Amino acid sequence: RELLPPWLVIAAGLTGIVLLCVSTKDVPNVFGVFQYGIVLDAGSSRTILFIYQWTTTKGNKTGVIRECSSCLVQGLGISNYLDSPQKVEKSLESCLNWAQKEIPAEQHSQTPLYFGASASMRQLNLTHPTLPDGVLAALTVALKSAPFDFQRAQILSTPEKEAFNWVAVNYVLGNFFKYDWRGQLVPSGKGTAGVLSVGGTSAQLTAMGEEENQAPTEGARLHLYGQTHSVYTHRCPCHGTDQLRSSLLSMLIQ
Repeated sequence: RELLPPWLVIAAGLTGIVLLCVSTKDVPNVFGVFQYGIVLDAGSSRTILFIYQWTTTKGNKTGVIRECSSCLVQGLGISNYLDSPQKVEKSLESCLNWAQKEIPAEQHSQTPLYFGASASMRQLNLTHPTLPDGVLAALTVALKSAPFDFQRAQILSTPEKEAFNWVAVNYVLGNFFKYDWRGQLVPSGKGTAGVLSVGGTSAQLTAMGEEENQAPTEGARLHLYGQTHSVYTHRCPCHGTDQLRSSLLSMLIQ
């Protein structure tokens, strides 16, 4: 039998070292085109525009995404525009223009855009159901005028918002999947983490339900990377940072 040339053995060895040392997460997408999505997260004190990126590759029918960049919308929280909803469009203008530069022009029409409001807008919707309508209408007009694929603008319920938080935290921690030696997605084998979310006006605890097959009374059932997760949320109103600050000031004054 003929021996392999020394240069070929060395090249094969170096290739193996690279494949073992370089994480498959860091391998660029050289064969496909990136896809993008935009999410506007409107809390009680501020609104942030996030741009996400992914490829057509999926793990058990669920996409593998990463956050590209974000833009802090100038001005106050969205609930502060109830008396002047016409100012909403102006407040979003800078970040929407920025997003058009960040995302390739040929991808604009295929880029979904979502707007989700929570916290103070949700409370206003409970106490004054007609007040947020004007702001949402103004938002819809502003976002539809952008060159992206506008989906909807809505006030998220507590279970919806906290389910999104739970997914985001466990995704970042790598609790849903991992890459095997072939570069394929497989279950991570880890447990999931509970999430304590403290906002300006309330705190929420979100975690897995005790019974996998039993739907939570206030929560969601999610199918991610080939596995089903039932999560529930317990909300603690009046336990946010605003109340904490007021209590601390009261103690200091006393």
